[in-house]
Amino acid sequence: MLVRAIIDHADKQAQVIEASNGEEALAKTESVQITIAILDLNMPGMDGLVLATKLLERFPTVKMGLLTANIQDMVRQKAKALGISFIPKPITEERILGFIYG
Repeated sequence: MLVRAIIDHADKQAQVIEASNGEEALAKTESVQITIAILDLNMPGMDGLVLATKLLERFPTVKMGLLTANIQDMVRQKAKALGISFIPKPITEERILGFIYG
């Protein structure tokens, strides 16, 4: 909700799709084109890296960011191999907008 509020405040024209888990995110993106995805590493069901892999299969040019406080080397290496940027927690307007517009 915080990420959505930051984006809505910065760009009234942006269309934001929210999902509470990976399966919901996949379902909600079946019939739309996405250009940016901000995912949480820790979600119910599939984690953010698994969701990222599935989204990248559908949207190979999507700009992808992974929200996490858990920046272990193994997670960092997997994300880097997929071309995913890290957005460290805590979530701030500067970090979210820096990722989107940076």
